[in-house]
Amino acid sequence: MKALLPAGVMFALITFLVGLNLRPVLAAVGPLFPLLQSTAGLSATQFSLLTTLPVAMMGLAALVGPTLLRHTGAWRGIAIGLFILALAAALRVFSLNALWLIATALLAGAGIGMIQALIPTMIKRDYARSAGTLMSLFSTGIMAGAALAAASAAPAAETVGIHFTLAAAALPAIIALGIWLTGIAQQTAAPTAAAVVPRTTQRAWLLLIFFGIGTAAYTLVLAWLPALYIAAGWSARSSGYLLAGLTLTEVAAGFMVSLVVHLFSDRRPLLMLVLLLLLAGLICLIGWPGEMPVISTLLLGLGIGALFPLSLTVTLDHAATEAGKLLARVQGGGYLIAATMPVIAGVVRDRADSLNVAWLIMSAGVIVLLIIATRFRPLNARQ
Repeated sequence: MKALLPAGVMFALITFLVGLNLRPVLAAVGPLFPLLQSTAGLSATQFSLLTTLPVAMMGLAALVGPTLLRHTGAWRGIAIGLFILALAAALRVFSLNALWLIATALLAGAGIGMIQALIPTMIKRDYARSAGTLMSLFSTGIMAGAALAAASAAPAAETVGIHFTLAAAALPAIIALGIWLTGIAQQTAAPTAAAVVPRTTQRAWLLLIFFGIGTAAYTLVLAWLPALYIAAGWSARSSGYLLAGLTLTEVAAGFMVSLVVHLFSDRRPLLMLVLLLLLAGLICLIGWPGEMPVISTLLLGLGIGALFPLSLTVTLDHAATEAGKLLARVQGGGYLIAATMPVIAGVVRDRADSLNVAWLIMSAGVIVLLIIATRFRPLNARQ
């Protein structure tokens, strides 16, 4: 019997479905901060680990991606990643103990990291001609999953309780795993030779630091923006809607970048504009905490959403050879840097009961990015 859909279309739809599962474990916890504090007894520092540990695992998975591919293959590795993610979420129904939540966050991060490391490899290998479209669809699925989780977390907790709300991410992951196993034929690739790690140049370090600090803004906002507005008197439900709106703004910003980036052979004007938008959003949080939600959300969403694809584009611009290996190193090290920011914010909040110092630290980081961005001249201009 012939397939109902062409293989490429089926793969695109399943890739989008897989992407939907990669952020709910992170995005759902922000609006639930007060509940987790009262129910699980989490300190702000412990709470921050629920975001930090998955992000750190994304970085480690990116760094060991070639080894992971060699031992599991892309198809099997993605299936294992989905199983681990579903298991981590399902385990949360049994306990809200702080150590249990942190352990399941680490486990979920391992699954997410495997999937994020292997999906691009499968796309490039099997659908090279439409790789850009498929990667955009995959990224859109990731952001859409984050928005849905942020918007639904507080209402779900009010309806079915926090245990089932945190465990709910297991169901779509199980569905995605079932469709992946039945809808995608197992790929058997030739054994992959051990990857030769390229020498880390000064330019590679700059790109890694740039990606890491930029992604730190995303992890900081994802973990702590809802808590800021809850402290300002908002309900958990409203703060979740705000985070969902910010995520959708990020999607729109990323889409706009994809439309105009080819018009700028020198990426620095775009980088400067995006970084200034991000800095303005952080200044709004420092100067008027909880008082300018729409303006700060738009500025942060536009800045963060555009900075991620621009960071990857600039990395590719400066990779004369071995672009895939450079991307793996930049993303791996960058995610490890980004994982530190929610913890820093948690420590700050435990000591000062305020997030202003965290926003100030992130603002200083953006100023560093503005300085680094001036170094990213086009290759032909340097030559």
